[in-house]
Amino acid sequence: MIYLSTILIVDDEKLLVKGLKRSLEQEGYQVLVAYDGAEAMSIYHKETIDLVVLDIMLPQMSGLDVCRELRKHTDIPIIMLTAKGEDVDKIVGLELGADDYMTKPFNTRELLARIKAVMRRISHKTDGQNQYNISAGALELDVPKRKVTNDGKAVDLTAKEFDVLFLLAQNPGRVFTRENLLAAVWGDDYYGDLRTVDVHIRRLREKLEQDPKHPEYILTKWGVGYYFREYNK
Repeated sequence: MIYLSTILIVDDEKLLVKGLKRSLEQEGYQVLVAYDGAEAMSIYHKETIDLVVLDIMLPQMSGLDVCRELRKHTDIPIIMLTAKGEDVDKIVGLELGADDYMTKPFNTRELLARIKAVMRRISHKTDGQNQYNISAGALELDVPKRKVTNDGKAVDLTAKEFDVLFLLAQNPGRVFTRENLLAAVWGDDYYGDLRTVDVHIRRLREKLEQDPKHPEYILTKWGVGYYFREYNK
């Protein structure tokens, strides 16, 4: 695994959330959970979210209000859930900017399929260049060829070094813990030490940075983990 998509589940049915979270994590997604609308908005402003599964009937702030508020800030995919089947809810939900809609009770496999379908549709809307290349300052990643250049000069990376760099660069500003990086790049069944991550970060800095002690690209969030600097396009 290289890339972790983060899904926010917003629903006050704790048993449903527990089962859905487990199923999504088994599919390789990182999952965050909110049990009411206010908590969902708080998480959104603190974390980088790739998709929201959003129940309409929520305490404090309805799912429709959350959808409306999210659309003021972002165009990330939103799949709405409801225990009601009225067409008016479906119309209102989609008009507010939801990407898909499911009525409870639902089959988890169907929801997983809907999530993958929505993510594919969104990815197809993005600029094709960006799907294959990442640029940040003088740094260029040619993803299909797994090649990296810095200021026009080729940088020789190991396979794992490239995977770590790709994961971080594809998610600028998102802080990854050592556990996140170890699971995403080495896999959940890897039993190595967390220091493996630190060693790879150090080697990447030595190869990419003019001054590894004062890095420009891969930064440290002290006490948490590592992240890639955000660059204006």
